[in-house]
This record gives sequence, C-alpha cells and structure tokens, in this order.
Amino acid sequence: MTTELRTIAYIAAAVLFILSLGGLSNQETARRGNLYGVLGMLLALLATAAHESFGGYGVLAAAAIPAAILGAILASRVQMTAMPQLVAILHSFVGAAAVLVGFATHLHAGGHDQGAVGELVAQGKAALEGAEHAVHLIEIYVGVCIGSLTFTGSVIAWGKLQGVITSKPLMLPARHFLNVLLLAGLAFMGFLFFDAPASGGAGWLLWATLVSGVLGVHLVMAIGGADMPVVVSMLNSYSGWAASAAGFMLGNDLLIITGALVGSSGAILSYIMCRGMNRSFLSVILGGFGTEGGVAPAPGAVGGEVRTIDAPATADLLRASRKVVIIPGYGMAVAQAQHSLAEITRLLRDRGVTVKFAIHPVAGRLPGHMNVLLAEANVPYDIVEEMEEINAHLPEYDVAMVIGANDIVNPSALDDPSSPIAGMPVLEVWKCGNVIVMKRGMASGYAGVDNPLFYRPNTLMLFGDAKKNVDAILAAIR
Repeated sequence: MTTELRTIAYIAAAVLFILSLGGLSNQETARRGNLYGVLGMLLALLATAAHESFGGYGVLAAAAIPAAILGAILASRVQMTAMPQLVAILHSFVGAAAVLVGFATHLHAGGHDQGAVGELVAQGKAALEGAEHAVHLIEIYVGVCIGSLTFTGSVIAWGKLQGVITSKPLMLPARHFLNVLLLAGLAFMGFLFFDAPASGGAGWLLWATLVSGVLGVHLVMAIGGADMPVVVSMLNSYSGWAASAAGFMLGNDLLIITGALVGSSGAILSYIMCRGMNRSFLSVILGGFGTEGGVAPAPGAVGGEVRTIDAPATADLLRASRKVVIIPGYGMAVAQAQHSLAEITRLLRDRGVTVKFAIHPVAGRLPGHMNVLLAEANVPYDIVEEMEEINAHLPEYDVAMVIGANDIVNPSALDDPSSPIAGMPVLEVWKCGNVIVMKRGMASGYAGVDNPLFYRPNTLMLFGDAKKNVDAILAAIR
C-alpha cells in the first residue's frame, strides 16, 4: 500500500472512530457506534499491516490471531456484573503496550539491536538531531511514565472491583507528600535521562517506569469504593494518552488521533462523573471516601423502626399506583433481575400505569452500567431518565422501587453535613408516596455509609434475593 493510500485509510479510520464516539453518546445509536469502532479498528490494522516496508507478517499473525480469539471468548463469556473489571484490565494492557513501545523505540534509536525492533518502530525516528532529538526523548519518557502508571493503577482497580483487594482506601500518613516526592523523583530522573548518552539512558528509563508504577498503585489504592466508577473512567483517559504517546514514538498519526480521542473523552466523562457526585476530580485522585463495602451499621447508629413488605403486597401496591419509578443499582446487576423487571414494566404500562426508570450517574460500577443492563432487557429508551431530569418530579410518583441501590438514594448526603457523602447529589426517592427497597439485609452500601432511608415512615423493606423477589412480583401481577 502506498503512503497516499495508507493516509486515506487512516483518515477514514479516524472518521469512523469519531462517529463511534458520537454513536455511543446515545442509547438508540450505541449499537451502531460500536460497529463504527470495529470497522475503524479493522481498517487501521489492515492499513498498518499493508505498509510497503513491513515484512513481519508471521510475527503479526502469531500475535494478532490468538489475541483476537481470546478477546472474542472473553467478550462472549463475561457477565455484565464483571464488565467493569474487564474494562479495567484492558486499560492495563494499553499502559503496558506504551511502556514496551517506549523502551523499544529508545533502544532502537540508541543503536541497540537494530534488526530486532522492526521497521515500524524505526519509522520517522532516524537521524534525529538537536531540538527534534529532545522532543523525541520527551515523547519516550512521558509515554513510558504514563503507560506504567496506567498499567499498575488499572491492575489495582481490577483487584478492587473483583474483590481481590479491599475497597477501603489506603490512607498512608503524609500520603500527599509521598505523591509529591514520587513526582519530584520522576522529574529528576527525567533530567538525568535527557542528559545521559544514548547508551546510558535506558537505566534511568527503567527506574522511571518503576517509580511511576508505584505512583499508580498508591493513587488508586487511596481511592475508596464509592469513587470506583470515576477511577474506571479516569484510567480510560490515562490509557488514551498512553496510546497517543505511543503514536508519537512510532510516528503513527492514527494512533495519535485515536489516543487523543480516548484520552479527551475519558477526561470529559470523569468530569461528568465527578459532577454527578459533587466532587472535584482532584479530590478523587488524592483519595476518595468509602470504607469496607457491605458492613452492617452498628445497632442504634441510625435508629428508627424498619417496616417490611412481601412480594404479593408489593404487586398489589404497584397495581394500585398511577405512577411508578424504578431505581436500579448494582444489586440488580448481580441478581440479573433486569429481564423480569422489564416484563413487570410492560405489564404495568399495559394496565395504564406510568413507569419510569431513574438512573444515577454513578449507579453500578461503571459509567452507563445500568443503561446497558436495561437496554439488554429491551426496556424502552424513552422511559429511562437521568437523575437531573426526574428528581424534581419524584413527589408526583406513588411508588419508588429501589432495587439493589443504596448510596445513590441516601438522604444523609443532603441532610447530614458530617456524612462522608455529604453534598453528593442523590435520587430523592423519599419524596415519593411509598418507597420499596429491595435488599438482602441491612448492610451499608459500597461506600460503607449508613442509610436513614430504611427507617423513614414511608419506606418498606423487601428483603431477599432481588431476582427471586422480582420474579415473585411478576407472578403476582400476572
């Protein structure tokens, strides 16, 4: 493939990636957006492999074919509840790739093992002198540091989401000073790397990789469970910038564009998530709230009487209502109750009951987690509303049904200035006529914060497995 044809293919792939992001911004067009992304990536891979000086097709096939098979198997088998973990670990691969590309590029430019790295790595990096050489070193150093931080941070995020590592934030003494010290060390090692001869800079690059990796571990370990959706989005942004840095090192325009798209969109999404939690991005990075998830409140910590209800009585209450709002949370995802819930919605709407779903920006463990689950169950898009759209109308609803959500409906965020989640916008479900909360028990949510909603006079607790309770409600309505 000639340079002109490859450039045209790269431009077309970049346009497809932009269309993909545009499609993913709306539920109705998300499937088409995914298709655009797949086509763009396929076109980019074919155009890169068709480079006239590229000859390593055997190596490429040996790496790409098993990776494609493994990716297809993982995508087909992963449960929606495990999707955040999968996204986090995929981010780590991008970071690791940026580190490897950085070392390969530096070793090649320094005259080490000229034939082993390949033509693609060397493209556009020959005969660099003066200011251009300095820019090249900056590309390598920054790319490796971002990649290493992304790799280790993503692995820790995966461990927290998977439950391998506690969701409780690690608050070391003088942790902010430690972060500043690590950053200062990276800056000093960067100076030594730039000043070192071509044959001696690899050692400082290796030390920078280790230090930035430690920084990535410490930054994510200090973030509590309630902030994990923001962390996933933030790591998505980091992986994009790491990919863009790799594009600069390789002289690949498409990789630069793609990385910039991912990095900027991830940063915007992180900002939106932080705004939904009434938290600054910097406060999340420097250590979020949250303790052990699933810890039961101490006796008398909140106080009040708990009123319970069973599935048949819940069905009667729903049938007698004019307007019902459903608030899904991570518990619904774990129980896989969305399909039965969609059928309940259909039956109630057939009876003339107005049914809406209310989605909090940080519901679940991943941005858009609940929207994906509801779309999977074929819940109509026009009855799914965001928190900002529906909060003012909640007093009009006869019943609010909370399924597996906790922190996002906690009134202490508004009523208790001393609460760790004080100021966080929540769905004000207690303003509805009745509130039915489905939970296994009285344990606190992922942030480890007690919820006074359970003791409100208009709240009824429906204890047990969400899937079994929803199925029982469905059978009673039928």
